Amino acid sequence: MSTTRYRSDDDDLDGFYRDIAEHDLQPLWEMRGLLTPTPTVKTLPHRWTAGDLQKLAQRSGELVPIDRGGDRRVLALANPGLAGAPYVSSTLWAAVQFLQGGEVAPAHRHSPSALRFILDGDGVYTVLDGDPVTMARGDLVLTPAWAFHEHHNPGSQSMMWLDVLDLPVVAGLDAVFFEAGPSEDADRSTAPRSSSERRYGQGAGLVPANGSAHPHERAHSPLMVYRWAETDAALTALLELSDTGDAQLRFRDPTRDRDVMPTLRCEMRRTTAGTRTVTDRQTGSRVCAVLDGSGTVDIADRTYTIAEGDIFVVPSWATHTLCATTALDIFTTSDAPILEALSLYRSEQVAP
Repeated sequence: MSTTRYRSDDDDLDGFYRDIAEHDLQPLWEMRGLLTPTPTVKTLPHRWTAGDLQKLAQRSGELVPIDRGGDRRVLALANPGLAGAPYVSSTLWAAVQFLQGGEVAPAHRHSPSALRFILDGDGVYTVLDGDPVTMARGDLVLTPAWAFHEHHNPGSQSMMWLDVLDLPVVAGLDAVFFEAGPSEDADRSTAPRSSSERRYGQGAGLVPANGSAHPHERAHSPLMVYRWAETDAALTALLELSDTGDAQLRFRDPTRDRDVMPTLRCEMRRTTAGTRTVTDRQTGSRVCAVLDGSGTVDIADRTYTIAEGDIFVVPSWATHTLCATTALDIFTTSDAPILEALSLYRSEQVAP
């Protein structure tokens, strides 16, 4: 693509514009929209319904073998505002992954960080750098950058979950790397609790006293899975202390005061039946998955009904309000850690 060629009614200036275009230069004084009072966002509010996702994922299982497309059977959520790009927002990739009974998605690794949030089912496990982690409804499973990971479904029932990656950011920085795993047979060993859970998942504030024996210097949490039972109990306790009918918690690194991964923030929210939340907005995009309940969500000038299994995206600086018909449990991941690291994060409540 050639450099934009600006024009002028003045012959001398028009000739100058021709000459600078030939040298791949552009005049700032002719440009509009580079610096705006508020963010100019291409990502649009959007919702994908559980019914559509489940039906189409099932069809993919009938038609597409597991070895097509990166050794995974994945349907990427493509935001209608991004001109066909396979991204849920300009900074996040989100998808549903479908694994049938008896299938194994072989090991690979990549520089983008990933997470899995399990919307339904159990029986599948993922192996993270040799550590088998079982996956069940409501669990949050981390797949840090450059960790080998493979998925196993030893049972007879298929399973679908939400994947979120920071792929668009890593791609924009020209830093995407991918490597297939070992070619020998996949490791099929498993255990009731992963090594990371036995070491770091013993409860709030409990970490090994001899941490130096297992130093963890990487930029992500050493705990690879956050179980729904603990998340559920924490939300219940928070609601008991709240008079708003709305409780939120953040998943954190148990050894240090930071997000679970340097590019992805993970949170869980519970809103009681009949509650309408305050309206908020923040820089950075949010991907939200409904684990339980029903209601509506207002995003900018759009209103969507939401129910169990639905996924929706909140663009950067778009207003966002929930109204729970029945009690809502919603998982959210965002790119907030990136914006905070660059001093670009801001959030506010907006008067109705």
